[in-house]
Amino acid sequence: MAKILIVDDDPVISEILAHVVLEMGHEPACRLTLCEGLQEAHSGGYDLVLLDVYLPDGNGLDALPRFIETRTAPEVIIVTGMGNEDGAELAVRSGAWDYIEKVSTAQNMSLSILRALQYREAKRAHASTRFVLDRTGIIGSSPRMGAVLDLLAKAAVTDANVLITGETGTGKELFAEAIHRNSSRDGKPFVVLDCSVLPDTLVESTLFGHEKGSYTGADRTKEGLIKQADGGTLFLDEVGELPSSIQRAFLRVLEQRRFRPVGSRKEDTSDFRLVAASNRDLQQMVRDGLFREDVLFRLKAFSIELPPLRERPSDIRELVINYIDRLCHRYGTGSKGFSSDFMEALHAYHWPGNVRELFHAMERALAASGMEPILFPKHLPDDIRICWVKKSLGGKGPDIHTSAERDASQDFLPCLKDFRKEMDQQYLTRLVSLCRGNIVEACRKSGLSKSRLYELLKLHNMSV
Repeated sequence: MAKILIVDDDPVISEILAHVVLEMGHEPACRLTLCEGLQEAHSGGYDLVLLDVYLPDGNGLDALPRFIETRTAPEVIIVTGMGNEDGAELAVRSGAWDYIEKVSTAQNMSLSILRALQYREAKRAHASTRFVLDRTGIIGSSPRMGAVLDLLAKAAVTDANVLITGETGTGKELFAEAIHRNSSRDGKPFVVLDCSVLPDTLVESTLFGHEKGSYTGADRTKEGLIKQADGGTLFLDEVGELPSSIQRAFLRVLEQRRFRPVGSRKEDTSDFRLVAASNRDLQQMVRDGLFREDVLFRLKAFSIELPPLRERPSDIRELVINYIDRLCHRYGTGSKGFSSDFMEALHAYHWPGNVRELFHAMERALAASGMEPILFPKHLPDDIRICWVKKSLGGKGPDIHTSAERDASQDFLPCLKDFRKEMDQQYLTRLVSLCRGNIVEACRKSGLSKSRLYELLKLHNMSV
């Protein structure tokens, strides 16, 4: 018998859901607010949560990760009276098991509950067989990182192609190496190609190799990266930059693991595992005709999306301590401490360059501190300090780099796209604040439909 928590402000709906749960032989509990639901989830040891979206004291979609982070890590089914595609996408990306409208029949509801509990039981049964993940270089203990590491572990034990997506600086190559290191191909070659740095004319010979004399400058036969990766892993970084002329030929390689070197009459084979990465929206590139859909389909047999640093701020402290210690060891200096406002300044910044930018800032801070044993905000780059000071004054202001350029020249004029983005962000921030997170009221004031409002919030990484 499973324990199932129902969080819905409508007593009638709660009673109906509780009846469905009882009919299935499980134990229900009902709470009418988000606060009460979270308190009960923390103390009750639940296996499953049926969570409404629009609650008196908050939004269920926003709180979904907090339910998953409770002690028993329950599965969560979103149950909403007004379903929409953007809400469904947000729910799935946040870790929901399912997204169901309240108009669904009791049979559909029962089936979703049954499948969620079966999945949970199977996961529990196999928990003891999990291998210890080698996460060398991957720092962070936040729930977002935990979810990504779970995906990494699952990807490592298969031989399926993996597509890693995420903003620049989130550590895509680091995760690709971890997949290889935790797989059965560990100890075999890990071959890297950055597709963004090679001219189109060299990509084909770099990947497939070439015969002597096959083109001007080919003074000897050369093995391509696909062959070099035989038995191991081929990592294509920034795969979105792969020329369209190569994508078709590479499709056959992905399907058959066979290829023909440039200028050769014979085909060759390579038993490699492919891991690709991109900071671009490949699905949008497909829609724009810039990337082949059939290639994307084969790249993303297994997908891992790395969160930006701003979405896992609880990892900043651990990242800083780890990297500062490494730098001190590398340069042979004494260990460094840091003031409380040093960490406050780091949390106030938005980190557009993600972990890579954070590490560069730590190198700058260490150099600026000299022999001083404590790091202070004064040691940080100016743009981070200015952002911290502005937020301490209560003003968010525009992007700090844009402000600096505007101050430097009265002739400064941002591009229309950046200006519109900044204005949209300011408008949405004001709208959400005025409406206190009430999505219905926000739609009424703005004149936007719910789906369009969710789309804009998602585009600017905001929530109600």
